[in-house]
Amino acid sequence: MQIDPQELYGRTERERDQLQKLKETVNRVSERVPFYREKLQQQNVRMTSLQDVRNLPFTIKQDLRDSYPFGMFAVGREEVARIHASSGTSGKSTVVGYTKQDLSHWGQMVSRAIRLAGGKTGDLLHNAYGYGLFTGGLGLHAGGEALGVTVVPASGGQTDRQIQLIQDFGPTILCSTPSYALHLGERMKQLGLAPENSSLQIGIFGAEPWTEEMRAYLEELFGIKACDIYGLSEVVGPGVAMECHEAQNGLHIAEDHFLVEVIDPLTLEPVPEGEEGELVFTSLTKEAFPILRYRTGDIASVTREPCQCGRTTARMSRVKGRIDDMLVIRGVNVYPSEIEHQLLQVDGIEPHYQVKLTTKDTMTYCTLFVERSRERENINSVWLQEVIKERMKTFCLITMDVEVVEPFTLPRSLGKASRIVDERKVTKVNQT
Repeated sequence: MQIDPQELYGRTERERDQLQKLKETVNRVSERVPFYREKLQQQNVRMTSLQDVRNLPFTIKQDLRDSYPFGMFAVGREEVARIHASSGTSGKSTVVGYTKQDLSHWGQMVSRAIRLAGGKTGDLLHNAYGYGLFTGGLGLHAGGEALGVTVVPASGGQTDRQIQLIQDFGPTILCSTPSYALHLGERMKQLGLAPENSSLQIGIFGAEPWTEEMRAYLEELFGIKACDIYGLSEVVGPGVAMECHEAQNGLHIAEDHFLVEVIDPLTLEPVPEGEEGELVFTSLTKEAFPILRYRTGDIASVTREPCQCGRTTARMSRVKGRIDDMLVIRGVNVYPSEIEHQLLQVDGIEPHYQVKLTTKDTMTYCTLFVERSRERENINSVWLQEVIKERMKTFCLITMDVEVVEPFTLPRSLGKASRIVDERKVTKVNQT
């Protein structure tokens, strides 16, 4: 097992390294990024310990949109080697840039992440993350090349073609969203293939929240070890944190490149170690797009207890959900991952579901659509609906209608899964 020396630092040594890099980052942005220069001058921040990070300003996604396209860059555009951007579906895109050094660091992070999952030089990696402005595809691609694996840049879509490549090339590593991995395995079965007999040994899945139940399903489906990878373009992309295959108990954060905090999203105060809150990241080594205290919107917890794999880096829990994904149904808060957690423990259904929200007479109504198992044709759908309704009411504290539909009825994901269909806004518009 190869472990970077940085992953074995003691806490004192690690925090000394982080403080030095934090000071350099603060100096960099105060000199080169007008947005931060103004805020730091107003607050007169001095960095004498890592605790002083709490005196730095938060950064939110709207700040990046307001600075569109290059206002947050700390280098001239001619020094930027690559640009990535969000889809911009809810407004202007968030645009991020990388110098050559940034790309080198990013490749090293993802290389480390692949090793954490059990990958090694000489492996063959089937990369089904989307290429383009989305950071997933190119992020895993560069990390694979940095590690010395053979990368198949399959990207998203063309599922039958991807299955053929897996059959012909014999990859040991599959990289994709968990929902697309599920679709790949399901399609293999439709074609009369046995996913568990493929060459795959390792799954590196991320870009969307997924549960332990989904992990267990994918591991059995393909006969693999499935590990969670975390990242977001505003911080760097995939590789910010990664599960180790030895423990699969929390994602090791690349603390030589990022400083992590967990805050209460309402009070903005830090929460005790081990408690859930909103993840906040500060970059420590980025040149083109350094960022201070970026509020990710992702809900998780962090522990600094050493892992059984031997690494001493802080570990984040798997993401429970995003603040803006939380459903409020008649006063009860619930995340889609909590619904999935309960749903996948019910026998007789496929791991595909969709939640539809509608409004009638100012009341929100929730309908959960699930697919009957292909192997349980004679199951009583009415009985199954009642079992699921009772489970949701007991464990998630929400009352919802449940409809059991035929297999392959619900849409399949070629990228990030769309679990929630919110028709409440449509209903309101139609009423005006």
